Amino acid sequence: MSDAVRQALTPGQRRSVGLITAGALALYLGVRLLPAGSNLNHMDFRVDEKGAIEFCDPANPQFIPVVAVKSPVAVTLRAESPPTVQRPARFTLTLATASGKPIGPADLVVAHTKKLHLLVIDPTLNDYQHVHPEPGRKAGEWVFELTPARPGDYLVFADFTPAATGRGLYASAGFSVPGSVARVTRQTNWDHSAGPYRFTLSPLLPLAAGKPNELTLAVSRPDGQPVPLSPVMGAFAHLVMFDEERSGFAHLHPDQVDLARPPDAAKPELTFKVTVPRAGRFVVWSQLLVEGRELFVPFWVDVLP
Repeated sequence: MSDAVRQALTPGQRRSVGLITAGALALYLGVRLLPAGSNLNHMDFRVDEKGAIEFCDPANPQFIPVVAVKSPVAVTLRAESPPTVQRPARFTLTLATASGKPIGPADLVVAHTKKLHLLVIDPTLNDYQHVHPEPGRKAGEWVFELTPARPGDYLVFADFTPAATGRGLYASAGFSVPGSVARVTRQTNWDHSAGPYRFTLSPLLPLAAGKPNELTLAVSRPDGQPVPLSPVMGAFAHLVMFDEERSGFAHLHPDQVDLARPPDAAKPELTFKVTVPRAGRFVVWSQLLVEGRELFVPFWVDVLP
């Protein structure tokens, strides 16, 4: 402030200007001290070698072979006590870059209402659980709880989007539940009944490997009553596809993305697209919120050569 301007002001006005200046300076310094977000950059999520996992293109959903490829993210899983069938177990999952940098909440962006999705599947593919961990006490730690329904070696696929890339990325870990793994007979089924509802998964054409496939998920009630769907994790339904070997998965979302326009409750139908690299037997788990109830419904399908 110049001397001429300062002399033109009354003592009260000069005091007000001083307070405003001091307040602005304090606000500036406070903002500078706030966390600046992620300290990771795009290079922290690159793997410069053949067979490395690729970022997922949301416009071209496909099956990701997570287990067989190299991920730029290391995942470790620790249970507080040995997991047991039908008993809640608490886990700590640690996410870190290949160079050992922890990956915390500031390093991930929200995708379908959550920063980290865990897709948990047992060896028979009959116990699928979708879990959202919360940040732990230490950097890079995420904690969650689940109840295993079956014995065997479970796989946990982590599905997340680094803020540094804005593209989906994946990694995997596992844990064991003691007991004998049951042999399960798997038959192809495009229909499934759960309570008063009937679920039907219909391919536009027979599912074929190596090209985009379209699937339609329909829900109905035999008594003809309406079936209103509500959004779950920012979509009217989710499909997760696993192969028998559990080499990876595909996480699919419907083409109907406008949540302000729900499907017709008389017979709601949703369409999905997926590309599967090879032929084989797969299970497709659907997750929906029907009349306030969250339901998980499996379909066993065959993909032709």
